[in-house]
Amino acid sequence: MVKNMDRKQQFIDFISERSDAELKEMTDNMKILMSYYRCAMFEIETKFRVLNEQFSIEHERNPIESIKTRLKSLESIREKTVRKEIPFTVQSIEDNLSDIAGVRVICSFIDDIYMLADCLTSQDDVRLICTKDYIKDPKPNGYRSLHLIVEIPIFLRNEKRFVKVEVQLRTIAMETWARLEHRMRYKKNLSKDLLKQTENELLECAELSNTLDLKMQDIRNKIEGEYI
Repeated sequence: MVKNMDRKQQFIDFISERSDAELKEMTDNMKILMSYYRCAMFEIETKFRVLNEQFSIEHERNPIESIKTRLKSLESIREKTVRKEIPFTVQSIEDNLSDIAGVRVICSFIDDIYMLADCLTSQDDVRLICTKDYIKDPKPNGYRSLHLIVEIPIFLRNEKRFVKVEVQLRTIAMETWARLEHRMRYKKNLSKDLLKQTENELLECAELSNTLDLKMQDIRNKIEGEYI
């Protein structure tokens, strides 16, 4: 806690040492940077909507249930730069943070997740930076999702810029579990015993959720097999 307070004070000192003109320039540059991330986020969303439409025509079903986008607030970005002990500057943010723009794709089945991820990353204007597969290797609390960090070009009036976007792909069951777990994790004043109990129960729910996904996948495969 003391260390966090020291970091916050360092940020306050950093701001207080800047002139009004410097602060205005920083603010303007941050607004421009956020517009870049917003554009990149929309580009990724559009790519998934196109894939969903194409799949619907070819296979008469939609692999995507919904698409959600999220842009981190400046306050969240500032807090993360403090935690990571990096400068709160445009260049530092671009170099060190990869989750400012986020796209979450909710799929019907597990194999839709990997199919869509392959389709996205095989496009020639998409650069795959890293992959974290929490479906094959869940987090200790039971969290499952496929995370991709990709970089795509956005075309501005006088230049082309590559911008990072975090993509999360998960099933409906994974999304439901993650949302409920997030809500309960931030409940205040839980006793240690109750916290431990709920952690164990949430892990059990995550396993049940995964069993449901696997069973539904198996049923769909059997149904589709009848039409091959």
